[in-house]
Amino acid sequence: MTTAPARSGSRPADSRAALLIGRLTSRLTDRMLGTALAVAACDPPAALHAPLPVRVLVVGGAAAAWWASPMVDARPVSTSMHWRTVAARRRTTVLPAAAIAVAAVTGPPLWLIVCIAALLLAYLLVTDAWTAGVTAPPGRPQATPALAAAAATTVVLLAAQAPVAGTSWARLPASLVIAATMVCLVLALRIRR
Repeated sequence: MTTAPARSGSRPADSRAALLIGRLTSRLTDRMLGTALAVAACDPPAALHAPLPVRVLVVGGAAAAWWASPMVDARPVSTSMHWRTVAARRRTTVLPAAAIAVAAVTGPPLWLIVCIAALLLAYLLVTDAWTAGVTAPPGRPQATPALAAAAATTVVLLAAQAPVAGTSWARLPASLVIAATMVCLVLALRIRR
């Protein structure tokens, strides 16, 4: 009976490096869409002419988006409720929300807003575990979520471009949107419990 040759001491380090590289390059479509969304939200034409710290923040945001982009496709389990644990588990929700917040702060031109909306739609459809993951229920129509997401994106994009910012009516749509967001958040948390 022969025995397998003993493995050298450098083998585990090589396997760790291969595992790390495998993790960083897995789900390439998710990573590319998420990173493109984060970079587009930072208004790249303006960021190129910004001071060095701003450019470093954009590169750091792109690296964080590369890490956060892959779909989390796992059954819900009871885990720690610390904010870091929840953010890591819900990173595919945190990433687009952060990208939209950054885009709202940077105020990109209209053509870039349309690009951000298209990237957001594509990213959400690719990373949605309910429609694309192994936990998706069988027999669900794939076109329905895509059409609903496209319609919602179009409505939000048109509402965002409404010319009410300089009028006395500006506070009414903003307060309605904030109230609707809070109601949706409360309903989502209540249904989860």
